[in-house]
Formats: sequence, C-alpha cells, structure tokens
Amino acid sequence: MIERAASGPLRRLVVLRHAKSARPEGVADHERPLAARGRRDAPAAGRALADMDCLPGLALCSTAVRARRTWELAAAQWGTPPPVRLDPRLYHADVPALLDVIRETPAETETLLLIGHNPGLEDLVLTLAADGLDDTLARVRAKFPTSAVAVLDWRGAGWRDLVPGGALLTSVAVPRGRR
Repeated sequence: MIERAASGPLRRLVVLRHAKSARPEGVADHERPLAARGRRDAPAAGRALADMDCLPGLALCSTAVRARRTWELAAAQWGTPPPVRLDPRLYHADVPALLDVIRETPAETETLLLIGHNPGLEDLVLTLAADGLDDTLARVRAKFPTSAVAVLDWRGAGWRDLVPGGALLTSVAVPRGRR
C-alpha cells in the first residue's frame, strides 16, 4: 500500500543516472568525462524525458563532470531548460543524503529531476516506490544502468512530505543514442 499524504498536488520525481563515463588513466573519479556512448545516450535521455512529458521545473545535479555533462546534453534537447542546482552532496550520496537534498526543493516545484550516481539512485527509487506499474520495480531491481530514467509520482503539499514507500514508480526507461 502506498503511504501518501492525504492531499496536495501530484508531484513527480524524475531520477536520471548519469550517462556512461570514460575511465581515463590518472583522472580522479569526480573528474571523469563521458565516454563516446555517454555522449550519444545523454541527448537520447533528454528526448525521452520530453516524449514522456517529464520536463522538470528544477534539476538537481551532482557536481561530478559526468553528471554535469549528462545534464547539459539532456537539457539541450528542450526549448528552455529549467534552472539547475549543482550540489556536491549528490556525488555518491546514499538514500538519506539524497532525501535531505530533495526535501529542500521549493514547494512550488511540481516536477523535479535528480541527476546522480549509483548505487544511491537505484536504492532511492526502490526505497520510495511502494509499488510500480507493470514490471517497473522488477526492472530497477535487476539493473539501473547508465542513462536510466525512473519516474515516481506522489501527492504532497511539499517535498518534505516525500517518505519511503510513498510513491508510485510509473515508468522506467533506458534511452540509448544511435551510433
């Protein structure tokens, strides 16, 4: 059973794992760039979000190079990208840290995009989703690969109302760009 706030607008949390990164020798993890596949997949993720009608009012993005570049390439697919907040707390964050950042989102934001890293993002989706449509939960449990998108819907007066088990996982996609 989904534990939802009794009232409030429909809110949507869109979780995007950064696109495939390269592992150049001598480059610190935080500074790793996107691989060629990541540079193809990130724009595909942006197009998929537009096709799914999941364009955010605000984006929260890890400060890691691969996450920032994923954001830039995805957002370039939209007419007017929303504001983005780069937050160092999202770099390799666990579920409690991710929830702390999410809960700071202004109440007027109805759709929030979160761009970051595994295993934190996968754990977040599984923690928040009390249920899923079709096979969405099973797909996330099996694997949440690079460029994966998960969409969670819930009701609440503000982002502080988001609780474990309080959302419905409505969609999971893994957009891939063309070679």
